[in-house]
Amino acid sequence: MSTVSTPINPRALALQALQVKQPTEKVDALRALWQHAQTFEWTQATNNAALEAKETLPGRPDKPLLVHPGSVPTRSVHTLAGRAALVHAICHIEFNAINLALDAVWRYAGMPTAFYMDWLRVAYEESTHFDMLSKHLNSLQPNEPWSYGDFTAHDGLWLMCEKTAVDITARMALVPRTLEARGLDATPLIQAKLRTVNTPDALQTVAILDFILSEEVGHVAIGNHWYKHLCVQQGLGPVAHYAELVATYDAPKLKPPFNNEARRAAGFSEEELAYLLT
Repeated sequence: MSTVSTPINPRALALQALQVKQPTEKVDALRALWQHAQTFEWTQATNNAALEAKETLPGRPDKPLLVHPGSVPTRSVHTLAGRAALVHAICHIEFNAINLALDAVWRYAGMPTAFYMDWLRVAYEESTHFDMLSKHLNSLQPNEPWSYGDFTAHDGLWLMCEKTAVDITARMALVPRTLEARGLDATPLIQAKLRTVNTPDALQTVAILDFILSEEVGHVAIGNHWYKHLCVQQGLGPVAHYAELVATYDAPKLKPPFNNEARRAAGFSEEELAYLLT
């Protein structure tokens, strides 16, 4: 007698993927999870399921060594090692972004299906960014290739994830539309520096960043959408409440120059752009 297996809740699979330590295995898990989520028949029970993490989060390799942000060495992009360190730093941001998106999927129950699909798509796209950058890092010095983990890094993104774990509105406000949105501002500046170097590897990094930036605008837009959705639900003013959250969670003060074109495309209002300058 045959039995019919119950399709696995993608939110539970997201928790499993979050716990995966090895980057290549995590990338593979995201590819399978995204395919599964697109054919899964979502129900309110799926969305409402309370899940529990039984291991330390997030799953990540033993390296890179995580240090205080001020202890991460500053290197010149005019040396190959400096450009490798830069690619590694962005690679680390993308690895963290995978984990941040997965955490939003499993942790917060009772949201609309669109919320989970949005963040699963973000996790999948961040995994492709990580894979692209990781392979580029490997190619910079073919005889003695660098790999993810070979340079030091810091843990600022995940620390904010932990601080906002109990407040989904704070998470949406302070991770995608604050810390990750800084990438919209920083990317053009990084690209300008790399263009002055004008080596094939530097220009390839510029091209990779062009592609990543085009998708990161969409990721920040998702954070903006769900932050404002939650503010409407709770009767909160998005700008005023954002200021309260920044103070409550000691979020970093963002500094200009801002990429207003990308920020507008990501859903920031003129009032929100003006707030950044206060």
